[in-house]
Amino acid sequence: MNTERAQIHLPAFLTKYRFLIKQLVMRDFKTKYKRSVLGVLWSFLNPLLTMTIQYIVFSTLFRSDIPNFIIYLLSGIICYNFFAETAGLCLSSIVANAPLIHKVYLPKYIYPFSRALSSSINLLLSLLPLLLMMLLTRTPITPAILLLPFALLMLFLFSYGIGLLLATLMVFFRDTQFLWGVLSMLWMYLTPIFYPETIIPQAFLGVYKLNPLYHILRFVRTLLMSGISPPPRAYLYCLLLCTVPLLLGLWIFRGKQDRFILYI
Repeated sequence: MNTERAQIHLPAFLTKYRFLIKQLVMRDFKTKYKRSVLGVLWSFLNPLLTMTIQYIVFSTLFRSDIPNFIIYLLSGIICYNFFAETAGLCLSSIVANAPLIHKVYLPKYIYPFSRALSSSINLLLSLLPLLLMMLLTRTPITPAILLLPFALLMLFLFSYGIGLLLATLMVFFRDTQFLWGVLSMLWMYLTPIFYPETIIPQAFLGVYKLNPLYHILRFVRTLLMSGISPPPRAYLYCLLLCTVPLLLGLWIFRGKQDRFILYI
């Protein structure tokens, strides 16, 4: 019975449980800023403060010569922060909702999905400082920016896929949360957030480019900094490298979800 219920198509899933998903998203969003003086303003301030610190370090101490380094850096920070936050929130989504899972049956996809959606609100809010910095630095805003939703969708799918994998692992292996802390830091340094890809040795470049965040950032920066659409292969790379982790995450999560109740 549980397996049959789990086979709900996405449109039907979103329609049937849209009210519950909305409530979970609102709960997660409110919980994040509970007892915070500035509240939602941190969605604006966090990327700006991080950018300011890293800009001082890499443009002054290390003398980065990347053109339009402010936009380069801020776009990388925003995309990576969303990935890390979404994956981290999804990681604990099943374990944290154990009391609800024990009391009532719901498709377990709802829990990590609602966490990913709540993180998406922060992503959208953090785009406003990026737009502001583009205006302040007089970076031309061209029609190519209308293609940005594609890159954000790929970022969401990839982050959600990794989140499903982490949520599954967390149920059976609680040390996942500590391993993810180390892995996410390593992932940050393997992603060209504050340094140019040209510093990567040619021998390692092939493996380096298997990182989906690398292609997402290139896509975003081409839109924002060059003001043009990336070549067709960029769309293909993003689509392939982001949907594969999503499908893998869905497959593993679906195969293990009936056993969650025994371990939470």
